[in-house]
Amino acid sequence: MTVSRRSILAMGAGAAMLPGARALAGTLAKGHGRHARPAHPLVLGHRGACAHRPEHTLASYQRAVADGADFIEPDLVPTRDGVLVSRHEPNIVDTTDVAAHPEFAARKTTKVIDGERQEGWFVEDFTLAELKTLRAKERLGTLRPESMAFDGRFPVLTFDEIVAFAAKAARGRQRPLGIIPEIKHSSYFHSLGHDMEAKLLAAIRAHAWLQQAPVIVQSFEVANLKRLRGMLAPWRNIALMQLADEPEKRTGDAIASGGTLTYGAMLSASGLADVAGYADWIAPWSRTVMPETADGHLAPPQPIIADAHRAGLLVGAYTFRPEPQFLPASLRQCGAALRCESGSVAEIRAYLAAGLDGFFTDDPALGRRAVDGV
Repeated sequence: MTVSRRSILAMGAGAAMLPGARALAGTLAKGHGRHARPAHPLVLGHRGACAHRPEHTLASYQRAVADGADFIEPDLVPTRDGVLVSRHEPNIVDTTDVAAHPEFAARKTTKVIDGERQEGWFVEDFTLAELKTLRAKERLGTLRPESMAFDGRFPVLTFDEIVAFAAKAARGRQRPLGIIPEIKHSSYFHSLGHDMEAKLLAAIRAHAWLQQAPVIVQSFEVANLKRLRGMLAPWRNIALMQLADEPEKRTGDAIASGGTLTYGAMLSASGLADVAGYADWIAPWSRTVMPETADGHLAPPQPIIADAHRAGLLVGAYTFRPEPQFLPASLRQCGAALRCESGSVAEIRAYLAAGLDGFFTDDPALGRRAVDGV
């Protein structure tokens, strides 16, 4: 989830680090459970800058970089022919114009993913060539007319295309740039014959930049992160982030195997100690860290951050958004405006004061303001 790259010092597999990346990569290179905290909390561009441009598009990533994100985030799912592309979920009905393509009408179907029944069109039923005929659209169109204005302009990107963009964008940048890919629904895709971890490993081997740049690999599942800890051991620039959903929910691999692990158990003091055995970061949903009270204010922080730091984990949180619907009631002082920028900055700063080491935001410019104090 963070920043990037360039220059000397062979690490692990012998990759050299580029100058601007050294401080951040040094943080990531100390091994899980042994990190120094970053000098400043990391601004993680959630799907790019999707408050302004449709998520996971080149325009969204460009905006995130321009607005000062430390990391850009591609969510990874596979096509039918096994290519990693960036979509938030297998179901592409809300983020592409697939429904407007009569040639794909017969592919509309219903599937069960991580125990949830969904209807739509699914990325694994399309080849890359077919996906490239679609165009991205804004998921939250009524809330984000600026982003919705770009509907239909941009294609679905491959992970290779995003890496090539990030490597180029990192060159000559004052602030380092990193990449924080999320492996989506690993157990589900394994059941269809797609080895997501092997595909990620192949991408790292294919791109020298990924072997040098600050990289954080994230997942809501556990078994794949444990597997990746060994697979990615040669590259000390790569960290692992365990994501955590609402406390009562089970992980996707627990659902697939009939297990009982919940995110609530994961976020207990003993659960966090277990996470520190295979991951470098824990990143819960923000309201798990600081709930909203009945009167619309943020409650004092739960012990998650302190417990995680004691276990040797860095702590992130997701997702900070500027629209009033996503803010605590006490921070929605924006009248009829569609965006509460000051409220979003204030919310992020409250979480930073609680000790976050990084955070996902749909609007990296506001995240940058929150961190830099401007």
